[in-house]
Amino acid sequence: MELHVVNTGFFKLDGGAMFGVVPKTLWSRTNQADENNLCTWAMRSLLVVDGNRIVLIDNGIGDKQDAKFFSHFYLHGDDSLDKNLKKLGVSPHQITDNFLTHLHFDHCGGGVKYGSHGQYEMTFPRATYWSNKEHWQWATVPNPREKASFLEDNILPMQELGQLGYLDLDKKSFLPGFDFITADGHTDKQMLPKIQYKGKTVVFVADLLPSVGHIPLPYVMGYDTRPLLTMDEKAKFLEEAAREEYVLFLEHDAENECCTVKMTDRGVRLDQTFRLDEI
Repeated sequence: MELHVVNTGFFKLDGGAMFGVVPKTLWSRTNQADENNLCTWAMRSLLVVDGNRIVLIDNGIGDKQDAKFFSHFYLHGDDSLDKNLKKLGVSPHQITDNFLTHLHFDHCGGGVKYGSHGQYEMTFPRATYWSNKEHWQWATVPNPREKASFLEDNILPMQELGQLGYLDLDKKSFLPGFDFITADGHTDKQMLPKIQYKGKTVVFVADLLPSVGHIPLPYVMGYDTRPLLTMDEKAKFLEEAAREEYVLFLEHDAENECCTVKMTDRGVRLDQTFRLDEI
């Protein structure tokens, strides 16, 4: 099995929204804000090559929304999904599977595009786009809090064009050596890949842990639908990650691709940060 980082771009979000009730004087130690209180975040996908399966985990924000939409998020930098797949020598037609941790726009927007005549097309025409029945229902009949994050043109074409698949939440297995766990605090039935790689367990932590700055338990996003549940899920997961020496792959940390954590007298804290190719 091979793992490759695919940076799809950078965007900005309000620092207060990203850290909830934690004061700026604390969260700004790890995540600097600009004059508008916005912090930079990555949209970092992971490519998994295993025999004849080429799996992309998440796909970024895409480019099909209008200028008003993108004006809220200040996309910047030279990275894009297409550009960095090309660097790896992979075409969209070669992707066999798109594993979606959840269906918020910054995780699945790159999976659908506009065709030459303005119709919807799937970015990966031969791929199955994987969600689960519970989260699909949550996303397609959204609650008022998350409605702005679940965009119909990112989501419904997967089903309408016949490329949607559902994973079994009882088995939580995707491929040999590639399982997943679920978390419900951020959004219902978010799926976090758990991959065996070079003798390590790599966990794609998605929005359970957006950055190393979110490791302390109270550092929970204001976007989370059930923040107390997130704290409980983080506590259990981070204790396991420290005990089992997991490598945590960080989707949104603008500076750090991966990290490990350790137990301290103050609870679980950051241990080391490194690039995926340093494993």
